[in-house]
Amino acid sequence: MARGDSSHPKLVLFALWLMVFSASSQVIIVAPILPRIGEALNIPAAHQGWLITSYAVFLSIFALIIGPISDKYGRRIVLLLGCASMAVALWMHGVADSFYSLLVVRAAAGAAGGMLSGAAVSYVGDYFPYDKRGWANGWVMSGIAVGQIVGIPIGTILADNFGFRSAFLMFAITMTLTTVIIWLYVPQPDVERDTGRLSIGRAISGYRELLARPVVVAASATYFLMFFSIGLYIIYFPTWLEETMNVGGTAIATLFFVGGIANVIAGPMAGRLSDKTGRKPLIIVSCFGLGVVMILTPFATSSMWLVYSLFGVAMIMFAMRISPLQSLMTALVEERRRGALLSLAVAIGQVGIGIGGAVAGMAYVSYGFASNTIVGAIAIFGMAILVHKTLPEPKIKQPEVVDLGM
Repeated sequence: MARGDSSHPKLVLFALWLMVFSASSQVIIVAPILPRIGEALNIPAAHQGWLITSYAVFLSIFALIIGPISDKYGRRIVLLLGCASMAVALWMHGVADSFYSLLVVRAAAGAAGGMLSGAAVSYVGDYFPYDKRGWANGWVMSGIAVGQIVGIPIGTILADNFGFRSAFLMFAITMTLTTVIIWLYVPQPDVERDTGRLSIGRAISGYRELLARPVVVAASATYFLMFFSIGLYIIYFPTWLEETMNVGGTAIATLFFVGGIANVIAGPMAGRLSDKTGRKPLIIVSCFGLGVVMILTPFATSSMWLVYSLFGVAMIMFAMRISPLQSLMTALVEERRRGALLSLAVAIGQVGIGIGGAVAGMAYVSYGFASNTIVGAIAIFGMAILVHKTLPEPKIKQPEVVDLGM
């Protein structure tokens, strides 16, 4: 726990978990309801991926802006502003009535997401000692999985019956609640902050200095490849299932439910295991496992049972990778630069998913879903090689003796 902090770790973890649940669900929900959005707003399939790109571009921009701010003023204020802004953006989805207006509100949600992405992982790095971060990140990131189990199926059913806007409004409610909980219960950890003057020029020079470090370039490249592959694989997966297997929204909701169960079980276990064995082995194994699943998906899905199985394995591989990678990255630079590093990595990762979303639409229309999965698998294999060769495994530091209250 952070020095001099007397807060309750359970409440801190719950607040961060609810934030991740809300923020990730409003992103993931776009893929299963993309056909509904296209039908409601008359958006051609080739253009639907730009809703993902719009979100990703603005997330990248604001992540870069917010990183130095969080290093100077602390994570708490950034989390508050990000959650409040995300809640407002999600409420705005209720009045989006055209492709361009939805593009704008997705961009607004992306800007809010940029405030949250790097700050959330940085907060875990500030609040918990290194040998507890895998465990903490595993629980916090299980919000993504619970979103798949509960949020995405409910959102998909709402979209089928009441229109796509209802799904986003549901997450507007949970994000509003998150803002209140963070305001009441999440403290500012007592860690070293950047004491220099905050300016655009200094922020740019700070990022330039970070990018002069080979380990930072490598870490950023891993994020790019990870999110690029996700964009290629996930975005048009539900559309492909609807077209090739003639399934509806209920089957897609069930798919995300099954994947979420696999993720929520594997995430905390992977995080705790990485605290004991190291981060890199789990990251590398999960990348190669996910790549194999990607390649098999368009060729081995003769029934929905096989689809459920493959997607469940994919989510296990994702859970094995995300919390160990995030925990590893919190130790690559000093405390006062942690926010800038993670914001930089997230921004570059979102460039990856933005490019992946745009490429996915063109590839899907021109060559079919198999082209998406093959290119995605190549990217994820490249990530595994990059992690193996370039990212160091930090030595576990002995933590202060604290009662985590768990």
